Amino acid sequence: MSKLIQSRDDCRPDVNDLEGENEWTQLAHKHWRSPVKSRKVKNEVIKNDIWDSLENEGFPFRTLLVLENLQLLENSLSVTIRTHILSFLISAFQSLDNGLVRRECAPLVSISIWQNLASEATRERKFEQHAPLKKAWRAAARKFDSADETTQAKLRFDRAWLYSLLLDFILRLRESSTGESEQSLSAIFTSAKPHSDNLIYCERFLEFLTDLESQLPTRRYVNTLVKDLNLLALISLSPIFNEAENGLFRDLFVLLRHFVHFPIDDNTGIQLSQVQSYEEHSADLARLQRISLKHFKDKLIILALSNYAAIDSRAELEAHLQPLSDAELATLSGLLGFRTTYPLTSKVDVDRAVLMEILLSAHERRKTFREVMRDLSILPTEAALYEPTLLRNEHYNGSRSLAIPKLNLQYLSVGDFLWRSFVLYRCESFFEIRKEMEEIVKRLQPQETPHPNKIRFDGFSRMAFAISKPAIMEVAPPKVGHNKPAFVRAEIGLDVSKLAESVRREWESLRQDDVVYLLAVDPTGDARAPTNGHVAHATSRHFGIRYLRVAEVEQVLDDDGRVIRDMPTGLTNGYVARPRIRRLLVTMDATAYTLDIAQRKEGQPDVYESINLIVRRKGRENNFRKILDTIKTLASSDIPVPDWLREVFLGYGDPTSATYTRLPNRINQLDFRDTFLDWTHLVASLPDISVEPHANDKSVIEPPFILHGVASAESEPPRPSKKRRRDDVEVSQPAPKSIKVWTYQPPNNGPYPTDALKTNQIRFTPIQVQAIMSGTQPGLTVIVGPPGTGKTDVATQIINNIYHDFPSQRTLLVAHSNQALNQLFQKITNLDIDERHLLRLGHGEEDLETDVSYSKHGRVESFLDNRGHYLAEVDRLAASFQAPGAHANSCETAGYFNSVYVVPAWSKFWDRADADTDVSAIASSFPFHEYFANAPQPLFPPESSVEQIRDTARGCQRHIERIFTELENIRPFEILRTSRDKANYLLIKEARIIAMTSTHAAIRRQEIADLGFHYDNVIMEEAAQMTEIENFIPWVLQNPQDGQIPLQRVVLCGDHLQNSPIVQNLAFRQFANLEQSLFLRFVRLGVPTISLDHQGRARPSIAELYKWRYPKLENLPNVLTEIEYLRANAGFRYEYQFIDVADYKGTGESQPTPHYFQNLGEAEYAVALYQYMRLLGYPASKISILTTYAGQRALIRDVLGHRCAKNRLFGLPRLVTTVDKYQGEQNDYIILSLVRTTRPGYLRDIRRLTVALSRARLGLYVLGRRSVFETCYELREAFVKLFERPNQLLLTTGEMFPADRMLGDEVEGTEMTGVVHLGQYVFEMAKVKIESLKVRGGQSPVVEETPEMMKMDEVDENGVGGEQAEEEEEEEEDADGVE
Repeated sequence: MSKLIQSRDDCRPDVNDLEGENEWTQLAHKHWRSPVKSRKVKNEVIKNDIWDSLENEGFPFRTLLVLENLQLLENSLSVTIRTHILSFLISAFQSLDNGLVRRECAPLVSISIWQNLASEATRERKFEQHAPLKKAWRAAARKFDSADETTQAKLRFDRAWLYSLLLDFILRLRESSTGESEQSLSAIFTSAKPHSDNLIYCERFLEFLTDLESQLPTRRYVNTLVKDLNLLALISLSPIFNEAENGLFRDLFVLLRHFVHFPIDDNTGIQLSQVQSYEEHSADLARLQRISLKHFKDKLIILALSNYAAIDSRAELEAHLQPLSDAELATLSGLLGFRTTYPLTSKVDVDRAVLMEILLSAHERRKTFREVMRDLSILPTEAALYEPTLLRNEHYNGSRSLAIPKLNLQYLSVGDFLWRSFVLYRCESFFEIRKEMEEIVKRLQPQETPHPNKIRFDGFSRMAFAISKPAIMEVAPPKVGHNKPAFVRAEIGLDVSKLAESVRREWESLRQDDVVYLLAVDPTGDARAPTNGHVAHATSRHFGIRYLRVAEVEQVLDDDGRVIRDMPTGLTNGYVARPRIRRLLVTMDATAYTLDIAQRKEGQPDVYESINLIVRRKGRENNFRKILDTIKTLASSDIPVPDWLREVFLGYGDPTSATYTRLPNRINQLDFRDTFLDWTHLVASLPDISVEPHANDKSVIEPPFILHGVASAESEPPRPSKKRRRDDVEVSQPAPKSIKVWTYQPPNNGPYPTDALKTNQIRFTPIQVQAIMSGTQPGLTVIVGPPGTGKTDVATQIINNIYHDFPSQRTLLVAHSNQALNQLFQKITNLDIDERHLLRLGHGEEDLETDVSYSKHGRVESFLDNRGHYLAEVDRLAASFQAPGAHANSCETAGYFNSVYVVPAWSKFWDRADADTDVSAIASSFPFHEYFANAPQPLFPPESSVEQIRDTARGCQRHIERIFTELENIRPFEILRTSRDKANYLLIKEARIIAMTSTHAAIRRQEIADLGFHYDNVIMEEAAQMTEIENFIPWVLQNPQDGQIPLQRVVLCGDHLQNSPIVQNLAFRQFANLEQSLFLRFVRLGVPTISLDHQGRARPSIAELYKWRYPKLENLPNVLTEIEYLRANAGFRYEYQFIDVADYKGTGESQPTPHYFQNLGEAEYAVALYQYMRLLGYPASKISILTTYAGQRALIRDVLGHRCAKNRLFGLPRLVTTVDKYQGEQNDYIILSLVRTTRPGYLRDIRRLTVALSRARLGLYVLGRRSVFETCYELREAFVKLFERPNQLLLTTGEMFPADRMLGDEVEGTEMTGVVHLGQYVFEMAKVKIESLKVRGGQSPVVEETPEMMKMDEVDENGVGGEQAEEEEEEEEDADGVE
């Protein structure tokens, strides 16, 4: 093999060229290959001695190779520049989805780098472990031997590049400020501090190695080289690692070590189980014992004969190896296959300490990632919140690396994905908790008092409450195998006598398992901000937080110790008694309690004696514990991903392999029911396919249609060549030459109007039909839905098709927000889907705009209500038969009645009807005339044919059969006694379409899975707005069956060009990619997507503002022909306009608190514009006001409250909210406030601007500062059309809503020169309006009730704490407006 690898190229430098006396070698030794310390080459040397000489000689290839091997380039760059280059390389290896980048990067980490392993034996051991490696190695050798001179030089560079970087890194680990780099590694633990630039470079290099190790394609060969160089052992002995202040470097080392030793087969990508990992570890120990017994029997006999548990700890193993001399340690290391020699350029002195560390680190037992997760607390304390590792992420600016895992394009395994998600979600949750606690303590303004240990709070926060110390009520003994109490129960007293009613009710509404925070606040600390560098980090005391403990609520008790369930409504002597005391029964964090008691025994202060504050958080932000617990449980249970989806999810293999055309279980014949409105629609929806009626149905062209040949004509694609790149142009598969179409007569469901089928009325576009067809088939479907393209309608039709075509399957609907989920669910309720099969889980169900409750308990009540209705029908049936007895007494008796009376009656009738051809005779023999007397008459028209009579009778039979089928389904609810049992039965047996938010799925995952809940399909709305873990958990809400998750379909609907998941911390968002959604990752990986291409929401002119983001986006006919789109906006010259708002009263943007931006001028302008529209007759429900910051939203609401809320001329708009909260929503008219007047701020993210500009249907009016946004390159395409129109608002006079003027009509406009001018204009209009009302009798217009008005009413009801509550709600908003 070695002969195959050796090059016969005469141009290759030999030893004399690199070590001899030629001019280049002498120049290298003189200027940069110093035996003492590597130096940077001076610029004049590069110019005069190198460049000029090469230029004169014509840049000979052999000389260039000599200079490459003499490391000229490496030593001519400063450390700072090398660090920047390393940052570029990190980005490159994170962008392997790009074909060009992948082609350049892949050879640098290919099997050819194994040329640098210590010995042939090391390679052979790897070949023995995985036979295909030898074949790959030989192929690389053949490629090198057959290459020309230039290619060989490139291949030689590829295989040496990473090895050279690693050796250079090892050398830099030894560098110190004193230049004493000749010491052995073991002798320089206390050397002077390394250069800061060198430290930053080394940190970046660890990040680079971690990235290579964390993706299987780059890890496969790199991990072997890293282990061969004993890199981890060398790092742990380096002076940089052992400097006390280099905590970040040590944390990066821990992260690298985690990935180097991750339990996975580097060749197959299969994650090792706990047992397999231990077996590998045991095999290493067994090999050590065998070699020890054979070669060092006298000194290592005890080690050789000990059991594994006695020698796998570092201390025990080190004690056993101590008797060996340095030479014997080196021999032992060599026999075990470890490298003991390094190139001279690395200057590694392999002394005793190095050898010992190599042996210990290779054979000690390490915790698995599952054990690490198990030991990480999911409940914070002050120590966890202010851990230096977390504080470094506080002010991330990109200048330094961070010791946190990244969410990459690819993952090593499902367990690896869950581990990364757990660590990042925990960090993000703790960050949010810490910031909120600091903000609340700041609001409360704690002050010292003359009394020792007594704190006075001069401020107020509705989320916090001053308390005395909690009373520990019960400490349960530990469970078997545990060293902490089973639970610690405490009681906390709350004096609520001085609280506003609304605030008190919020505290009383705490539910079981809600998390509260117990703080010991000490106002004597001084605040110091943490940084991303190495300065001293802030601690909890700097923010006044001395201790923090977490508790979970069990019960809320009233003054008399009774559990509070409902608010009191009774009066005592004419008034409601004001409560004084509320008591919380809570369960404390048992782990923290155990540590606190142990420290108290050692003389430390009692934590619980000093607790003086209780804090709660809003429910949606306080679910972290259950979500973290869910992730931890999934990681420890080896939950599988369906085989057909596994490789695509992890990011390996063919990205098209999960689509239905590549799956063996694709369905060749499907009933598309009402998807197509008529034959013309069907043909137009399949433009590249020949659509032919079936031979027997050539004259029948009415829906519903059954399509045959949907998948069979698409032959199985050939296996891709190994040389094929993922982004190469795919060879298109032959489309079906023809599709056969059947049709059928929909069954008659009964004679009543309510029995009629509900059908789809939307004429889907060809692309929408393609998405529906793909979603109905098994496999993965990714639907990209630009604004207004109807992705919710597509998802609804997919659900409808699955429901009817696969009656035994169950479908799970998931969305990020309650709002989006309710929109989808409401459309489903309008389809021909039985109500009893629909279930909406979570607290957002009450916001559904339906008359029926779809919650678990609402569905149970509905079943019981239907029971009464159907039993009454049975009573009518019994009366028509004149059957004596209580047949309608229960579902059971109704079933007996059906089998004894109804079924025989039908049998007798059909015997007569099938044999007779006389219409009147058949009609007269019908036994249910009396029962159907209340149906539309005549039941059997005289002119009906025999077949029509029979069809009507079949409809009547189905109607009656449905009654008894429903009663049979209701019967379990008669038998089950408790509401909980009934609700659970509904979930696991009756419901076929179950809807929940991603948060609810994460919180309730274990509870739902333990019930035995199973489902076959997952459809996700807003998939691009969910984090990856939020996407993943709904896939695994069920326990495996036969080792597999029985998931058949996954449909992801979203738009990665709109808002991404909201992540507050910049470090987690940008460095760790926590804002990456699974939807976006699939798009980047090349998973086939179906992009909807016709919008039907906005006027074409408004759609042009964001169409540049979607080049193929066209308009549906409705926006081109319907009158509302053709009519101009009354009172406005333009249907959209950017309005340049100048400083108001000398002020533009303001920032009362960090990230809380406001702009009073734009707020006043927005409200004045809204008032103007209302005076012209625009409905308030058709107007929404959006803004880019939560602070501005609060300001606009405040202005509206003063100017409009109490005035019946105006009322309140439908909604005032932020852009982030409004994704997925729309309204006819949008007023948008951009707020910023100094720089674009977070709107620089073009995805948010896309959302902002695409919410309006008929009118969009943007308020902002032109000078700020016209200079922003990222936003140029969006604003160029806005800036084509005048900067000042142009109004038209003499018009009322709706306008008679068409959009293209020319009209003169009146310019508003500013907010004052517009305000005066509106004031004059209002005066005229009031006068006209007085003339007509003083009748004020009726004010519409809008969602915003209901919110304002809630604020008014808050009483004393109302305004404070609104202010806190805005400042605590989750990431809206955080830059």
